[in-house]
Amino acid sequence: MEKETTTVDAVGTRRAHGGPQGAERWKWGAAGGGAVILLALGGYFLFSPPSASTDDAAIEAHVVPVSAKVEGHVERVLVSDNQRVEAGALLFELDSRDLKNRLAKARAKVASDRAGAAKADGDLKRAKALFEKDEASKQDLEHAQAAADGARADAAQSEAALAQAELDLTYARVIAPVAGRVTRKSVETGAYVSIGQSMMALVPDEVWVVANFKETQLARMHPGQSAEIKVDAFPGRRLHGHVDSIQAGTGARFSLLPAENATGNFVKVVQRVPVKIVFDETPGEGRALSPGMSVEATVSLR
Repeated sequence: MEKETTTVDAVGTRRAHGGPQGAERWKWGAAGGGAVILLALGGYFLFSPPSASTDDAAIEAHVVPVSAKVEGHVERVLVSDNQRVEAGALLFELDSRDLKNRLAKARAKVASDRAGAAKADGDLKRAKALFEKDEASKQDLEHAQAAADGARADAAQSEAALAQAELDLTYARVIAPVAGRVTRKSVETGAYVSIGQSMMALVPDEVWVVANFKETQLARMHPGQSAEIKVDAFPGRRLHGHVDSIQAGTGARFSLLPAENATGNFVKVVQRVPVKIVFDETPGEGRALSPGMSVEATVSLR
């Protein structure tokens, strides 16, 4: 029993002496770990490439309006909202019966005017032959010449009207000028449309980013620099692109009512300049990028 008590006391003594030593080792370990973290952060900020970021950015694209070139009633509509179509696809068709009647009348007018022009040319030839034989006066020849010129002009005008009638008939079929997705569709079967009335819009697949950077961020920015794009609609997905161009002027300068700093009190405000960034990749299948989507753009200034 006395030996066991001595062992316990010895262990207890070692524990008592080991407590402060462990705390001291922990302090040195924490200090070393902090130093490593500080060195890592310092190295990151020292050696990482400089960059400029902004969340004042959005996706842009060409929006192609589709309108009617002739007036009439809509006979059928072949597309629906947000549908993707290829260039040349038939979007909607107008009732073409009136246009076909105009075309038939134009063809009849052309035939009549051509016959009149041929008759006038024949009269002119006879007038010239009689004038050379002194059997007709110069005034008769001039009248025949004027009649022939007028008949030719009428024939040319009717042929132009025929060409326009043929063209108008093709306009009854409204086709997609570009490939893209149907947006803002407002045409329905049976509706009466006028010339130039917007029926829908097409958004092509090609999109880009317009990022409004502060003017103080542009000192080292130039076309060709790589960019990282984070789209709010696809969290966790980072896309890559590059700077395409920098607008020659701030956004405020091209606004509807630009600031007039020469009058009133002047307050200096950091201006923003639109920068066009094009994508080097797409987000993937089923992830369409649409105009107006909010993004965050970061440009590497190397």
